[in-house]
Amino acid sequence: MAKSQQSFNKKEKEKKRRKKAKDKAERREQRKLEKAEAGPKSFEDMLSYVDEDGNLTSTPPDPNKKKKVFKVEDIVLGIPPKDDTPVEKVRNGRVNHFNDEKGYGFIVDIETKESIFFHVNNTQDEIRESDKVTFEIEMGPKGPNAILVALAK
Repeated sequence: MAKSQQSFNKKEKEKKRRKKAKDKAERREQRKLEKAEAGPKSFEDMLSYVDEDGNLTSTPPDPNKKKKVFKVEDIVLGIPPKDDTPVEKVRNGRVNHFNDEKGYGFIVDIETKESIFFHVNNTQDEIRESDKVTFEIEMGPKGPNAILVALAK
């Protein structure tokens, strides 16, 4: 008589595989039954609302609790319009630092207290440190530059 080709270990693995497949099929059937008991959801059950605080709820918001009213004209889509307030062209300042050898310096604007770079090529008079000057601002590649720098009268 011939011996069986399946060992005890192979039989046990096959039993576990069949049991696992059976359990999976049972769980699938159980989910189908639960879904059928719940019935199809209506459209209203699937809706969610945003309350006055911005939280999601299942009930519609109360219109009496509305917080803000926005005007359509106040909503800006895209780039906001440019502010057309007139900017003073000629400004006053004081030379904070000046390097004679290299020909550059910095002016502190009297109104804004902003430090602005200037070069000797953009000056109209002989300028030294602590001089009061008038100037105009031009945007350069590295920031604002003072041009038409002249001694204040």
